[in-house]
Amino acid sequence: MSEVSVRVVLGLGSNRTLTLENGEVLEPVQVLEKACAALEQVLSGLTVSSVYRTKAMYVTDQDDFYNMAAAGWYTGSAESLLDATQAIEARYGRDRTREFRNGPRSLDIDIEVFGEETHTTDRLQIPHPRLHERRFILEPMLEILSEPSDTRIRDQFALFLEQLPDQGVRFYGKCHYRSI
Repeated sequence: MSEVSVRVVLGLGSNRTLTLENGEVLEPVQVLEKACAALEQVLSGLTVSSVYRTKAMYVTDQDDFYNMAAAGWYTGSAESLLDATQAIEARYGRDRTREFRNGPRSLDIDIEVFGEETHTTDRLQIPHPRLHERRFILEPMLEILSEPSDTRIRDQFALFLEQLPDQGVRFYGKCHYRSI
């Protein structure tokens, strides 16, 4: 029996410059572009939003974040997608042993939606438990949720967004990951 592909939505963020082992320096937007190129190997039909510059939430004494959303089709479990996204985070400088919760990071990839699935384990909660309070993910998500199957969740997320105050989320520019 073959596995079924499900529509997934990811939130991506970065607010720290990264120096790769080869000496290449990547600014946060470049880290996001590299992450999108890597996600193209994980998700089929990858669609990405624009990049938004965002004031940090929760821990506000840090640089602004650059945030975006990515959507596509995934064949496998939510846990295997988490493993794949965490491997991409590690490739682009994420070391969870050296950071504090909601602090600066070179790359953060959250699974926001995994088909219609609700998933709760020690490692993973889907939908993301703070999705409804984060304008920095709702705005880019609404930009890319355009397939007919997205209508119900798009409407739900639009309602969440309407209820939120201004959180310092500003359009920054397009993501140019394919040109890498």
